[in-house]
Amino acid sequence: MSSVNNKGRYKLQKSTKRRILVLAMAFYDFVAIHAAYFFALWGRSDFVASRIRPDHLHAYLCSISVYALVCIIVFERMRLYHSLWQYAGHVEMMKTFQFSVVASVAYSFAITVFQRMPLSYYIWGAIFQFFMLFAGRFSYRFLLMMKTAIRKRKFKKERVMLIGAGAAGRIIMRDLMHAKETNQKVVCIIDDDPDKWFRQMDGVPIVGGRDTIVANAKKYNVEKIFIAIPSATAEQKRDILNICNETDCEVKQLPGIYQFVLGEVSLNQLKDVSVEDLLGRDPIHNDLKETSAFLKGKTVLVTGGGGSIGSELCRQIAPNLPKTLIIFDVYENNAYDIQLELREKHPELDLKVIIGSVRDSRKLLDVFGKYRPEIVYHAAAHKHVPLMEDSPCEAIKNNAVGTYKTAYAAMLNGCRRFVLISTDKAVNPTNIMGASKRLCEMIIQAFDKKIKDGKADEIPQLFTHEGDEDCVVIDPATIKDIRTEFVAVRFGNVLGSNGSVIPVFKKQIEKGGPITVTHPDIIRYFMTTPEAVSLVLLAGIYAKGGEIFVLDMGSPVKIDTLARNMIKLSGLRPDIDIKIVYSGLRPGEKLYEEKLMAEEGLKQTDNKLIHIGCPIPFDVDVFLEDLKDLMDAAYSNRRDIRTLVEKIVTTYHPIDN
Repeated sequence: MSSVNNKGRYKLQKSTKRRILVLAMAFYDFVAIHAAYFFALWGRSDFVASRIRPDHLHAYLCSISVYALVCIIVFERMRLYHSLWQYAGHVEMMKTFQFSVVASVAYSFAITVFQRMPLSYYIWGAIFQFFMLFAGRFSYRFLLMMKTAIRKRKFKKERVMLIGAGAAGRIIMRDLMHAKETNQKVVCIIDDDPDKWFRQMDGVPIVGGRDTIVANAKKYNVEKIFIAIPSATAEQKRDILNICNETDCEVKQLPGIYQFVLGEVSLNQLKDVSVEDLLGRDPIHNDLKETSAFLKGKTVLVTGGGGSIGSELCRQIAPNLPKTLIIFDVYENNAYDIQLELREKHPELDLKVIIGSVRDSRKLLDVFGKYRPEIVYHAAAHKHVPLMEDSPCEAIKNNAVGTYKTAYAAMLNGCRRFVLISTDKAVNPTNIMGASKRLCEMIIQAFDKKIKDGKADEIPQLFTHEGDEDCVVIDPATIKDIRTEFVAVRFGNVLGSNGSVIPVFKKQIEKGGPITVTHPDIIRYFMTTPEAVSLVLLAGIYAKGGEIFVLDMGSPVKIDTLARNMIKLSGLRPDIDIKIVYSGLRPGEKLYEEKLMAEEGLKQTDNKLIHIGCPIPFDVDVFLEDLKDLMDAAYSNRRDIRTLVEKIVTTYHPIDN
């Protein structure tokens, strides 16, 4: 009850205060109109009161009060007393000017009926009236501005460097100048256009190009850097951000050109710089219409559908109205999470979530026989390099044999497209994980060749449970009219995925360090999860069979530089606030990853950023026979498994770090 009373008391106080202000303004107008015409009459007499003609003074005294009261009544009708005076501007000025002209003309005609006055009395009276009336309204805003300026002087302003002296930069400047909630001041501007150097924008000097950022940050004691170049390419932004990261300043930037086009440029649009901004290339976007036409009405199966890539595949497939989306994963927690997410976002989707392993051929044949998916995205895999070095047989069982069994089940059950998720670690592999993924690529190429040669029935059935009473054996005579197209998609490290260095570095920074980098010179290619999935979906569209699709991932990123940039983006200093420790290359790890083997070469697709690697020829029959022996060795947990893999994958050269 007391809160209600307090609220009512506050409204009453506010209403009373407003009425007092309105009365005060009306009184000011009354006095101002009297003063305006008296000054006009007084000026006509050289500002000597005794020289004013008595008849003129009499006419003024008899008319001016009536005229002033009429003006106040008209002002009230025009709702000029209801304006927010702290925002008085051109609207109030125009209304005051229009009224002064009309009122002065009417007053001139009215007073002339009783007494002819000097022409200067009418003209100067109208001019004085306009300026005095508007001054009364603007003075309230002026006093508030002075009060705000005095209040801001009590606090130390954050010194800001603005990068970009274009239209977007000017908007940010004015936002900073007029925003009440900010206590920031632009002290210098950077722009790469030499014609703008040593000039000023709203009183702030344009001091040079990007190469002077570090020097001017020190010279002007800059604390924050705002990047307002919405038209800059991703590579240009990366270069600027790398320079900014050499300072100790906090960095924010406008997201992109579309905000500028839509008129969404403001101080509030500035965002924190993310790790993705440091990649230095524009993101890859899928052709949504093409993808939608490809997936609509089809039954789609995603193996490893709960993982980083698999779950993103499901997210991008779901909006395209597939007939059925099947998530197949051995890890129930991840599968459950993506199931909840998709059911909430797409309640109309026919979603099936099945727990099972790609190493279980009976389970695979059962699932494929029941749902008969037309498109398969095979994302299930072991991918942690150091862990697989410790368990090489598991890498072969899950990655190579699992891919073989999944591809075989897809082929038997009418699948039209089988898309394998591969990795750049399959190129000249130095670790068993990369070698196992190269085996996967060779498997889908072997399947594709056999199918195109009309010899699908020659593809052997690999069953680890052979000899069991419930062993499923396919009669080769029943394998007819196989039309499955097998392709692989190869890309680099995925930002933020399970096992990626990004989340590891973030956790280490949160704990206060140190950050562990294996080697100061190690480099990697990076892409975002949506980009990787976009490529996978495109591969399914472009596929003719047997291809290995490769994304042009731009320039490789030095992991040491990435770690240092992440520390700086957190507002900390590398080697001072957060230490960087070099732990040495892990087992099977190499300094750099390659996108293609030297022998493969490249073909261009319709998308200039997506290429096709030409298949490396190998004896398919020998490979399939060796693969059977490799599977037996893996399930026997033989210690010489690397030697066997090295004989099959001739580009595999294991190293001991």
